[in-house]
Amino acid sequence: MAEEAVVGIDLGTTNSEVAIYAQGRVTVIPDAEGRTILPSFVGVAEDGTLLVGEEARNQYIVFPERTIRSIKRRMGEAEPVTMAGQSYLPQEISAIILKRLKGMAEAHLGQPVRKAVITVPAYFSDAQRQATREAGEIAGLEVLRMINEPTAAALVYEAGRQEGKKILVYDLGGGTFDVSVVRIEQGVVEVISSHGNNHLGGDDFDEKIVSHLLDHLQTTQGVDATPDPRAMARLRRAAEAAKRFLSDHPYARIEEEYLLEHQGQPIHLSLELSRDGYEAMIMPFIDQTLEAVHTALSGAHLTSSAVESILLVGGATRTPLVVRRLEEIFGMRPRGEVDPDLCVAMGAAIQAASVQGQEVSAVLVDITPYTFGVSALGELNGLPSSDLFVPVIHKNSAIPTHKSEVFYTVVENQPSVEVRIFQGENPDARKNRLIGEFMVEGLSRAPENSPVVLRMDLDLDGLLHVSATEKKSGLSKRVTIQDALKHLDEAAMAEAQSRLDHLFGANDDESEPGRSSTTGGHQEEVMARALLEKAERMLDQASPEDQEEMINQIEEIRQALENQDHAALQEPCEALAEILFYLET
Repeated sequence: MAEEAVVGIDLGTTNSEVAIYAQGRVTVIPDAEGRTILPSFVGVAEDGTLLVGEEARNQYIVFPERTIRSIKRRMGEAEPVTMAGQSYLPQEISAIILKRLKGMAEAHLGQPVRKAVITVPAYFSDAQRQATREAGEIAGLEVLRMINEPTAAALVYEAGRQEGKKILVYDLGGGTFDVSVVRIEQGVVEVISSHGNNHLGGDDFDEKIVSHLLDHLQTTQGVDATPDPRAMARLRRAAEAAKRFLSDHPYARIEEEYLLEHQGQPIHLSLELSRDGYEAMIMPFIDQTLEAVHTALSGAHLTSSAVESILLVGGATRTPLVVRRLEEIFGMRPRGEVDPDLCVAMGAAIQAASVQGQEVSAVLVDITPYTFGVSALGELNGLPSSDLFVPVIHKNSAIPTHKSEVFYTVVENQPSVEVRIFQGENPDARKNRLIGEFMVEGLSRAPENSPVVLRMDLDLDGLLHVSATEKKSGLSKRVTIQDALKHLDEAAMAEAQSRLDHLFGANDDESEPGRSSTTGGHQEEVMARALLEKAERMLDQASPEDQEEMINQIEEIRQALENQDHAALQEPCEALAEILFYLET
């Protein structure tokens, strides 16, 4: 029986990928057309067909109201998004992308995929991480781990390195920016400091170009294109194409004929954008990333001269200005030999193999990019205050970690304690982010200054668990912090899964616990036919002995399909999947 597959997934703002680690090698899994990169676009066609990836990206130009892009920037928000007149939570849109990646992996591997490691930006908040986990669950995936994107990239670049080294991972993607300082020692990849911005990336570069195009239209033709969603979608597509072109060329020509109509006349757009002009537009964004770099170095207690290597991650790092500025600061050329669009998914696959128990060449030690603490009575700015922020888990602590602090009741016979949990660095709790609060009620009638022990546990996924216990009585209350976003209950999760099944046109996850099995045979048939197609393609690559075995299993599968005998499919499918697995490794 083939070992259950655990895939690594990079759920990106602009693009997403899925990868698998086997026999010491990472494979980024392609779709049926051989494309390894899935654009993070989701749409619904006019006939109700669900579009994911390139097809949705192409539709965006014509029907932006039927298409969602850059949903990663909305993760952790409770506000729904609208697609084709219907409302969806950000988790549901991300789940559609994950479900498509899951399907790509299943078609490639010839077996069901139910488990994954998913990457998130290092600076993602607890709510954003919770939403990512929910998206995985809606898509029918058990999310075994979530790891930070810069860390995943470091696993790929530095796997197998034994000698000590300090590296800086500069991760500039479509919607987020992260920087991490990483120590490599004896095959252990240890993150010692991180910083970043969850709303800074290549999308912002695109918007600068779009603003330039809008100004050009207004100046030269007196036209405001912003009220026209289709024109705006075309401008964004043109801006992205120009940005990519300027990575390799000094000038980009932007031509959009019949962009829109104005007073009955067609409006055409034609202008040239220079790399120098484009870099002047985005320089403030690059400066922000470099400020974050210095913050991360300070958190690691290092100077730029102590960094021995710089790793580039994310498609936006192809911008020549990024390389040039980093070279000026560090006096060395950043490394980009691993495809910056693929290295995060590859690192996730390595971590997935490690979680699965496979032997890999690097071990990951990650950190929290935030400080977590509570508000308490104390002196703030020289005055008594109940809003003093008391850190419990400090920024850049290795995870998993657990910390405890003792606090005291303030009045005689105090019946309850309010616990308010914050995320941030400011000594004034009100200036940090409130991520959760709860009451511990029914305290024993104890004198003032009775101890209450607060414990915080930060797990490997960066999720925070908090408990407060009255030391005298043992009375305790424990919660998992889920920010302002309410964690989807079972009913809401089932409803979200049902909506996705409807969009995909089939209930294809019935084999999972708790799901209806009335159409379970459909999934088995789909997987069996995918296996047959793949086996027939690879038959010529097999040895004579394996060919004979494959032909036998193929015949058994065909017979079972013909007889609609789904129970008889399991054994030959597993045997055939195992042969194909070893043929590919």
